[in-house]
Amino acid sequence: MKKLLRILALQFTVAAFIVAGASSPAGADTTETDAEIAAQWQNAWDTYKFYDTTPPAPDSGRSRVTTSISIQIDAPINHVFTAYSNINNHIGRAAFLKRVITHKDWCSGDTRFINFTAIEDIPYQGVIVTAKTFAQQRIHSSDYYYETDTWSDPNVVTHQKITFNRVPGNKTVVTERLTFDADATLIDFVVQNGVASHQQTQTAVKQAIESGEL
Repeated sequence: MKKLLRILALQFTVAAFIVAGASSPAGADTTETDAEIAAQWQNAWDTYKFYDTTPPAPDSGRSRVTTSISIQIDAPINHVFTAYSNINNHIGRAAFLKRVITHKDWCSGDTRFINFTAIEDIPYQGVIVTAKTFAQQRIHSSDYYYETDTWSDPNVVTHQKITFNRVPGNKTVVTERLTFDADATLIDFVVQNGVASHQQTQTAVKQAIESGEL
Protein backbone atom coordinates (compact mmCIF):
# COMPACT_ATOMS: atom_id res chain seq x y z
CA MET A 1 0.00 0.00 0.00
CA LYS A 2 2.80 2.47 0.82
CA LYS A 3 4.37 1.85 -2.58
CA LEU A 4 1.01 2.38 -4.28
CA LEU A 5 0.52 5.68 -2.44
CA ARG A 6 3.96 6.92 -3.50
CA ILE A 7 3.24 6.07 -7.13
CA LEU A 8 -0.15 7.76 -6.94
CA ALA A 9 1.38 10.91 -5.49
CA LEU A 10 3.78 11.10 -8.40
CA GLN A 11 1.10 10.52 -11.01
CA PHE A 12 -1.15 13.21 -9.63
CA THR A 13 1.26 16.01 -10.41
CA VAL A 14 -0.22 16.15 -13.92
CA ALA A 15 -2.79 18.67 -12.80
CA ALA A 16 -4.99 20.32 -15.18
CA PHE A 17 -6.06 17.44 -17.28
CA ILE A 18 -7.23 20.14 -18.83
CA VAL A 19 -6.93 21.51 -22.25
CA ALA A 20 -6.28 21.34 -25.94
CA GLY A 21 -2.85 20.35 -27.22
CA ALA A 22 -0.86 19.64 -30.36
CA SER A 23 -0.01 16.15 -31.55
CA SER A 24 3.60 15.01 -31.36
CA PRO A 25 5.54 12.02 -32.68
CA ALA A 26 6.81 9.35 -30.32
CA GLY A 27 9.52 10.87 -28.15
CA ALA A 28 12.21 9.93 -25.65
CA ASP A 29 9.55 9.67 -22.94
CA THR A 30 8.05 6.50 -24.47
CA THR A 31 8.90 3.94 -27.13
CA GLU A 32 5.21 3.67 -28.04
CA THR A 33 3.88 5.40 -31.13
CA ASP A 34 1.10 7.95 -30.94
CA ALA A 35 -1.18 5.39 -32.62
CA GLU A 36 -0.44 2.85 -29.89
CA ILE A 37 -1.16 5.42 -27.18
CA ALA A 38 -4.38 6.36 -28.98
CA ALA A 39 -5.43 2.70 -28.76
CA GLN A 40 -4.70 2.77 -25.01
CA TRP A 41 -6.82 5.93 -24.72
CA GLN A 42 -9.73 4.22 -26.47
CA ASN A 43 -9.41 1.15 -24.26
CA ALA A 44 -9.51 3.32 -21.12
CA TRP A 45 -12.51 5.24 -22.50
CA ASP A 46 -14.38 2.00 -23.23
CA THR A 47 -13.32 0.12 -20.10
CA TYR A 48 -13.48 2.74 -17.37
CA LYS A 49 -16.04 5.06 -18.98
CA PHE A 50 -14.37 8.07 -17.40
CA TYR A 51 -16.89 10.31 -19.15
CA ASP A 52 -19.63 8.88 -16.88
CA THR A 53 -20.41 11.34 -14.08
CA THR A 54 -22.66 8.93 -12.15
CA PRO A 55 -21.51 8.82 -8.47
CA PRO A 56 -19.96 5.52 -7.32
CA ALA A 57 -22.46 3.03 -5.90
CA PRO A 58 -22.43 2.71 -2.09
CA ASP A 59 -21.17 -0.89 -2.26
CA SER A 60 -18.55 -0.27 -4.97
CA GLY A 61 -15.62 0.38 -2.64
CA ARG A 62 -15.11 3.74 -4.35
CA SER A 63 -15.71 7.27 -3.08
CA ARG A 64 -16.26 10.72 -4.59
CA VAL A 65 -15.16 14.14 -3.35
CA THR A 66 -15.90 17.49 -5.02
CA THR A 67 -14.07 20.71 -4.23
CA SER A 68 -13.29 24.07 -5.86
CA ILE A 69 -10.23 26.28 -6.15
CA SER A 70 -10.07 29.81 -7.58
CA ILE A 71 -7.46 32.33 -8.60
CA GLN A 72 -7.67 35.94 -9.81
CA ILE A 73 -5.55 36.94 -12.80
CA ASP A 74 -4.83 40.55 -13.68
CA ALA A 75 -5.70 40.29 -17.37
CA PRO A 76 -8.85 40.44 -19.53
CA ILE A 77 -11.01 37.35 -19.86
CA ASN A 78 -10.36 36.70 -23.57
CA HIS A 79 -6.62 36.62 -23.03
CA VAL A 80 -6.82 34.53 -19.87
CA PHE A 81 -9.19 31.99 -21.43
CA THR A 82 -6.99 31.53 -24.49
CA ALA A 83 -3.76 31.19 -22.52
CA TYR A 84 -5.15 29.04 -19.71
CA SER A 85 -6.85 26.54 -22.00
CA ASN A 86 -3.74 25.81 -24.06
CA ILE A 87 -1.87 22.77 -22.78
CA ASN A 88 1.34 23.98 -24.41
CA ASN A 89 1.30 26.82 -21.90
CA HIS A 90 1.23 24.29 -19.05
CA ILE A 91 4.40 22.51 -20.12
CA GLY A 92 7.15 23.68 -17.79
CA ARG A 93 4.53 24.98 -15.34
CA ALA A 94 2.64 21.79 -14.48
CA ALA A 95 5.14 19.58 -12.69
CA PHE A 96 6.80 16.99 -14.97
CA LEU A 97 4.40 17.48 -17.90
CA LYS A 98 6.39 16.42 -20.96
CA ARG A 99 3.96 16.58 -23.85
CA VAL A 100 0.36 16.09 -24.92
CA ILE A 101 -0.74 13.75 -27.69
CA THR A 102 -3.98 14.83 -29.35
CA HIS A 103 -5.88 11.84 -30.73
CA LYS A 104 -8.94 13.65 -32.07
CA ASP A 105 -10.01 17.30 -32.25
CA TRP A 106 -13.42 18.23 -33.62
CA CYS A 107 -16.39 20.57 -33.19
CA SER A 108 -20.05 19.78 -32.70
CA GLY A 109 -22.28 22.82 -32.58
CA ASP A 110 -20.58 25.42 -30.40
CA THR A 111 -18.49 22.87 -28.51
CA ARG A 112 -14.95 21.81 -29.33
CA PHE A 113 -13.97 18.27 -28.28
CA ILE A 114 -10.39 17.09 -27.78
CA ASN A 115 -9.36 13.53 -26.93
CA PHE A 116 -5.78 13.52 -25.65
CA THR A 117 -3.18 11.82 -23.50
CA ALA A 118 -0.89 13.80 -21.20
CA ILE A 119 2.61 12.35 -20.78
CA GLU A 120 4.71 13.02 -17.69
CA ASP A 121 8.36 12.14 -17.03
CA ILE A 122 8.56 11.71 -13.26
CA PRO A 123 11.79 11.27 -11.24
CA TYR A 124 11.26 8.31 -8.90
CA GLN A 125 13.95 6.64 -6.81
CA GLY A 126 16.71 7.56 -9.24
CA VAL A 127 14.89 6.68 -12.44
CA ILE A 128 12.42 8.42 -14.75
CA VAL A 129 8.91 6.96 -14.69
CA THR A 130 6.62 7.74 -17.63
CA ALA A 131 2.99 8.23 -16.59
CA LYS A 132 -0.04 8.71 -18.82
CA THR A 133 -3.34 10.48 -18.14
CA PHE A 134 -6.11 9.86 -20.67
CA ALA A 135 -8.55 12.74 -21.08
CA GLN A 136 -11.36 14.35 -23.03
CA GLN A 137 -11.84 18.11 -22.98
CA ARG A 138 -14.95 20.00 -24.10
CA ILE A 139 -14.41 23.72 -24.71
CA HIS A 140 -17.31 26.19 -24.65
CA SER A 141 -15.54 29.34 -25.81
CA SER A 142 -18.63 31.54 -26.15
CA ASP A 143 -19.54 30.85 -22.51
CA TYR A 144 -15.97 30.97 -21.16
CA TYR A 145 -15.73 27.53 -19.61
CA TYR A 146 -14.44 24.07 -20.39
CA GLU A 147 -14.89 20.58 -18.96
CA THR A 148 -12.40 17.75 -18.76
CA ASP A 149 -12.77 14.09 -17.77
CA THR A 150 -9.66 11.99 -17.10
CA TRP A 151 -8.53 8.52 -16.12
CA SER A 152 -5.16 7.37 -14.77
CA ASP A 153 -3.75 4.45 -12.77
CA PRO A 154 -4.73 3.21 -10.23
CA ASN A 155 -8.28 3.71 -11.60
CA VAL A 156 -8.56 7.37 -10.60
CA VAL A 157 -11.18 9.43 -12.43
CA THR A 158 -11.58 13.21 -12.36
CA HIS A 159 -14.37 15.42 -13.65
CA GLN A 160 -13.51 19.09 -13.98
CA LYS A 161 -15.33 22.26 -14.91
CA ILE A 162 -13.18 25.37 -15.28
CA THR A 163 -15.04 28.68 -15.51
CA PHE A 164 -13.79 32.19 -16.29
CA ASN A 165 -15.53 35.31 -14.98
CA ARG A 166 -14.85 39.02 -15.48
CA VAL A 167 -14.28 41.10 -12.36
CA PRO A 168 -13.78 44.87 -11.99
CA GLY A 169 -10.46 46.26 -13.14
CA ASN A 170 -10.39 44.18 -16.33
CA LYS A 171 -9.36 41.12 -14.33
CA THR A 172 -10.48 37.49 -14.51
CA VAL A 173 -11.35 34.92 -11.85
CA VAL A 174 -10.69 31.31 -12.83
CA THR A 175 -12.56 28.69 -10.80
CA GLU A 176 -11.90 24.98 -11.08
CA ARG A 177 -14.61 22.66 -9.78
CA LEU A 178 -12.85 19.33 -9.26
CA THR A 179 -14.53 15.98 -8.66
CA PHE A 180 -12.38 12.97 -7.79
CA ASP A 181 -13.50 9.31 -7.91
CA ALA A 182 -11.14 6.72 -6.46
CA ASP A 183 -10.87 3.68 -4.22
CA ALA A 184 -12.27 4.59 -0.81
CA THR A 185 -8.95 3.82 0.89
CA LEU A 186 -7.16 6.31 -1.36
CA ILE A 187 -9.69 9.10 -1.82
CA ASP A 188 -8.29 11.49 0.81
CA PHE A 189 -4.79 11.12 -0.59
CA VAL A 190 -6.04 11.54 -4.15
CA VAL A 191 -7.89 14.75 -3.29
CA GLN A 192 -4.99 16.26 -1.34
CA ASN A 193 -2.46 15.67 -4.11
CA GLY A 194 -4.85 16.43 -6.95
CA VAL A 195 -5.84 19.81 -5.51
CA ALA A 196 -2.21 20.70 -4.74
CA SER A 197 -1.14 20.00 -8.31
CA HIS A 198 -3.97 22.09 -9.75
CA GLN A 199 -3.08 24.98 -7.44
CA GLN A 200 0.55 24.81 -8.54
CA THR A 201 -0.45 25.05 -12.19
CA GLN A 202 -2.92 27.88 -11.50
CA THR A 203 -0.21 29.93 -9.80
CA ALA A 204 2.38 29.32 -12.50
CA VAL A 205 0.02 30.21 -15.36
CA LYS A 206 -1.15 33.33 -13.49
CA GLN A 207 2.45 34.51 -13.09
CA ALA A 208 3.21 33.87 -16.75
CA ILE A 209 0.15 35.79 -17.95
CA GLU A 210 0.65 38.74 -15.64
CA SER A 211 4.36 39.01 -16.49
CA GLY A 212 3.60 39.11 -20.21
CA GLU A 213 5.34 35.80 -20.85
CA LEU A 214 2.02 34.43 -22.11
